Amino acid sequence: MKVVFVIDQVYLHGGIERVLSIKANYFASLANYEVHIITTEQKNQPPCYEFSDKIVFQDLQINYKREKSYFHPVNLLKLPGHIGKTKSAIKRLEPDVVVVCSHSVDTYFIPFIHKKVPKVKEFHYSKFIEEDKRKNPGIFKKLFFRYTDYVESKYDKLIILNKDESGYYKSTNTRVIPNPLTFYPETVSELTSNRVITAGRIAQVKGYDILIDIWKIVYEKEKDWQLHIYGDGDPNYVHKLQHKIDHYGLQDSLILKGATNDIKKEMLHSSIFVMTSHNECFPLVLLEAQACGLPIVSFDCPYGPRNIINEDNGVLVPLYDNEAFANQLMKLMNQKEELKRKGKNARENVSKYTLETVMGLWKHMFESLLLK
Repeated sequence: MKVVFVIDQVYLHGGIERVLSIKANYFASLANYEVHIITTEQKNQPPCYEFSDKIVFQDLQINYKREKSYFHPVNLLKLPGHIGKTKSAIKRLEPDVVVVCSHSVDTYFIPFIHKKVPKVKEFHYSKFIEEDKRKNPGIFKKLFFRYTDYVESKYDKLIILNKDESGYYKSTNTRVIPNPLTFYPETVSELTSNRVITAGRIAQVKGYDILIDIWKIVYEKEKDWQLHIYGDGDPNYVHKLQHKIDHYGLQDSLILKGATNDIKKEMLHSSIFVMTSHNECFPLVLLEAQACGLPIVSFDCPYGPRNIINEDNGVLVPLYDNEAFANQLMKLMNQKEELKRKGKNARENVSKYTLETVMGLWKHMFESLLLK
């Protein structure tokens, strides 16, 4: 079976790129699969994650101006070339199935080219973010949402990451396939380090500014603990976060560590994972934390964490209740037996997301598409 994945790029660290590397490598390891990845703006950069030598890459060199809207004239002028190059690439490859990974321009035209080829669209974000705009849309947004709903109905399958998301889709072609575990270490954290960890893209949606406020509360009583934040992102936002950390005098206990290619090692040397996102879909990083035996304290944001965390393996805190978050965090810090109990249960919980289990769902879906 020949599978073509379509994504904008794979040189920047991110959840979509990471999950793609896992799926693509898995299929490339199978004798009866041939894997291709089409990018639109790789810019001659090496992939940030490891990809099998068996995978064939092709970059279309569209290179949209990412700092501008896709509707900006300078980007709209690139659209005809993008459509033409994508159409030619798919025609040349003659794939059995095409999978659109990132939510960029190609999402909106790929269902309409080479219609006999089954096409799948993955969603790695929560449509909760569209809820308010869909209730009171302007004329442009109303037309745009109508078009996106139509486009989504033309895909053979829409892959969503949790069951709560299905209510946001107008079409009936959704299927839930969660993210697979990226690793399942033989050993787990001993939960003896006075270190709390979080990781992810440094962006407003992750709520790191709120986490700093929470840690200020924690630090007043737990001065022998540290919080390490791993990830990179907008330099201006990173600067604002560091300024806030310095303003609170937390620079010795709350550290922005930047990106790492070995988050597993950092998790194994930590004792608690935290998440303060405004919204999530199915955060891969929570699975990784549980695989390392870490209990998690997270806001109960829409909608990912509640599909992974329960009272036996972590703590879900009402959204934006900073005091409750800080109190739950300090409670775990000081109740070592409870910390170990939740860590053990976290490790057991994550076993249902093993690579073989999740990729079996993908294989079954691909095979069913070929039978249509």
